Amino acid sequence: MKVEGTPYRTIWPAADGGAVEIIDQTRLPHAFVTVRLETVADAARAISDMQVRGAPLIGAAAAYGMALAARADASDAALEGAARALAATRPTAVNLGWALDDMMATLGQHPPERRADAAWRRATEICDDDVAMCSAIGEHGLDILRAAWDEKDRAGRLNVLTHCNAGWLATVDWGTALAPIYKAHDAGIPVHVWVDETRPRNQGASLTAWELKAHGVAHTVIVDNAGGHLMQKGEVDLCITGTDRTAASGDVANKIGTYLKALAAEDNGVPFYVALPSPTIDWTISDGLSDIPIEERDAAEVTRIAGLTDAGEVVDVRLVPEGSAAANHAFDVTPARLVTGLITERGVCEASAEGLAGLFPERK
Repeated sequence: MKVEGTPYRTIWPAADGGAVEIIDQTRLPHAFVTVRLETVADAARAISDMQVRGAPLIGAAAAYGMALAARADASDAALEGAARALAATRPTAVNLGWALDDMMATLGQHPPERRADAAWRRATEICDDDVAMCSAIGEHGLDILRAAWDEKDRAGRLNVLTHCNAGWLATVDWGTALAPIYKAHDAGIPVHVWVDETRPRNQGASLTAWELKAHGVAHTVIVDNAGGHLMQKGEVDLCITGTDRTAASGDVANKIGTYLKALAAEDNGVPFYVALPSPTIDWTISDGLSDIPIEERDAAEVTRIAGLTDAGEVVDVRLVPEGSAAANHAFDVTPARLVTGLITERGVCEASAEGLAGLFPERK
């Protein structure tokens, strides 16, 4: 995707070959800043501090983190330590563990003196594969949006509601939930996106709105609790969200509040789709409600907020009375019964064990 006309991915090797560069997403939307990661500690910090976030991008950053670790010390003990450090950064996104397992398996096939080059190649392949998968998700999702547009007799605009950020900033490029929207916009479909602000980190208002504006897609930022009202008024044609971990049963974990949107969609007959690349599927669990770990983050994300003043200064302010306790559950789980379909790189399927097995028979 492009930023002021310049094509970017969210993570890329530095030109000097000695580091990886990322877009610092904690600085968006008020400043576009890139950061160098030179060590595995830098990569771990970038993930835990959410300079990079979104399940696919977390996996990509972890892969490059292992490549940086291999350059510093390619011994078995050092790499195992690096993998543990990276694995401890974010518990919910399954792509993190998937990427680390993949990198460790790759490096185990080579003697220490060849591991650095092998790690760099494999991390690059993981990133390229993510771009291809997200583009394919966009194509399959475009078919859904085109059918919805036809169902409206191509009148007015096609209104899509999304929750949090599942665009190109959450992946290496294209995105998951937003990939079909970008493809529809580019195909001439007048798509309009209702953007949940998404408290507490405001990644909808800060990141999704920034992305859509940069690409020229019509959008409106709404408070998190407005989605149900808009559905009741017939102003939402369908919902598409991403997911950080999908159980083999079709249950999906996504940013806190997704479950409530799915309930509202069910009550109002609004299709509710979830877009995901296959590395986001956790084939080892069948009950998302009990088996998907839910990250609990710093309460300060709830009690404080940052914004841009009229004078152009970014300031951090407290929202609640001093001393009030706050809870910060970062994700919730939407049961498969509330999901109309899963949009993957291989096509669209029912949110069920049978549906997923139909697209991924090798996992049956």
